[in-house]
Amino acid sequence: MGTGKKEAARRERQGKTGDGMANVRVKGENFYRNAKKIRTLNMFKDGRAQRNASGEITKAASYQSREIPNARIEPNRKWFGNTRVISQEALSSFREAVAERASDPYQVLLKTNKLPMSLIRDGQAPNGLKQHGAKIAVEAAPFSDTFGPKAQRKRVKLSVGTLDELAGETEKMHDTYLDRLEQAKLLSGTSGEADSAEHDGELTSAREPVFSKGQSKRIWNELYKVIDSSDVVIHVLDARDPEGTRCRSVEKYIREEAPHKHLIFVLNKCDLVPTGVAASWVRALSKEYPTLAFHASINNSFGKGSLIQLLRQFSSLHSDRKQISVGFIGYPNTGKSSIINTLRKKKVCTVAPIPGETKVWQYITLMKRIYLIDCPGVVPPSNTDTEEDILLRGVVRVENVQNPEQYIPGVLKRTQRKHIERTYEIKNYTDAVDFLSILARKGGRLLKGGEPDLDGVAKMVINDFLRGKIPWFTPPPHTPGEKVEKLEGREGRLGEITRKRKISDAGNNGPEDDAGGSSLENSDDDTFDGFDDDGDDEEAEAGDSGNEAKASPEPGDAIG
Repeated sequence: MGTGKKEAARRERQGKTGDGMANVRVKGENFYRNAKKIRTLNMFKDGRAQRNASGEITKAASYQSREIPNARIEPNRKWFGNTRVISQEALSSFREAVAERASDPYQVLLKTNKLPMSLIRDGQAPNGLKQHGAKIAVEAAPFSDTFGPKAQRKRVKLSVGTLDELAGETEKMHDTYLDRLEQAKLLSGTSGEADSAEHDGELTSAREPVFSKGQSKRIWNELYKVIDSSDVVIHVLDARDPEGTRCRSVEKYIREEAPHKHLIFVLNKCDLVPTGVAASWVRALSKEYPTLAFHASINNSFGKGSLIQLLRQFSSLHSDRKQISVGFIGYPNTGKSSIINTLRKKKVCTVAPIPGETKVWQYITLMKRIYLIDCPGVVPPSNTDTEEDILLRGVVRVENVQNPEQYIPGVLKRTQRKHIERTYEIKNYTDAVDFLSILARKGGRLLKGGEPDLDGVAKMVINDFLRGKIPWFTPPPHTPGEKVEKLEGREGRLGEITRKRKISDAGNNGPEDDAGGSSLENSDDDTFDGFDDDGDDEEAEAGDSGNEAKASPEPGDAIG
């Protein structure tokens, strides 16, 4: 045998012949069986019982077992009667209990059941009963039997039997109509100040384009993107006018279209109102949604710890999600971006004391599981809001308004005279024009010929009014049995917002106080300089690190 034949035999024994892919099997490469054939063979194999040597079945095939399970039917009459019957009284009481729980703002639905709840939810739809009644009426009295030559009805069918019942039904319909009008007025954003009956038959004059800010399609698109992306929606309100800065149409949209989202009220700028006013507004708004008082400041905030704790509670409630998103909505210039900066304790959003600084929505990370979404300010359109109301809510920029002196009477109407006199240190003015003239001459704001610059001074006064230099607030609502106390507010001096109340001022009492002659009137005259610088550090740091920040007295303070 030659050498070549020996080498060929050796390569064949070692399996080195060919391309080296002889032992490689490609997945799915089968020329004889396909998936259908394999399933058929498995069926044949599975349908065969396993037997031992003597022919006895050791393992029965599928569906071949002859063993009867140990079961017994309970001898009860309920198996032969109606098992799914409930009385109307029990169903009505259950509906009322479910509606009461659902309307509670402090109840959170964690998991929904998979049972058919149509019998309970049918009553929630406003048109459910009407549609059901119309369907029954059409089935009971077809159109051909009611109208036309084959009509069988001789007189109108009424749901009442006597004139008294008819009068009661008419009164009920009238009350329902008035309720719809009141709801429409609230949704329009009038805050209950203007009566719609006074505007009937009147023509509304054309407004300047500047008073339509915050109503563009782009702004509303940004708002709906924030609402759709948020699990918790925080509605930021101005503590000086919470009802005027509420977006009731947005609340109605969330309540009807997205009831699974949580809505919270944050009463911002509470340092500009007395403590009693802020507490009263928190009590009033808490009846509808959870409400928190807040003062936005990176270094000297109030309510930061409470808000972070609330967001952590929502995060723990939705533990099945990787993270939750919190959206901030509200009127322009209410402090949405400032609240986000306060929570992050650094400047992550651009802020300015003028409306319209935030143009688009943006995501900010607060924690690993909590994200914040900033939204541009939105203004719900309303036909009853005057230009004065829109301007004094901080919606538009004052420098773009023509003839701003015409809105000064509204400023003087919303503020007390003594606060204006203390802020600008002027007295003996008769009307708005006289007030602007005196203030312009005192500050040297004169035009050519010695005429006072009324436009410039009016813009300055409106800016001071919006930025909190002039004390003002909307009185909170009171219940019929609640005792109404007089609230004075701050002294009204220019620049006192950043001033800290001295402990010596609060501790040094006069002779009348030492003699025990203090009365309610004296306590009302106590000034309000805002919240302390060191009263919030403990709460703010408790939400983040749990460290207590102790207040250190200033050198000129007296410790009592």
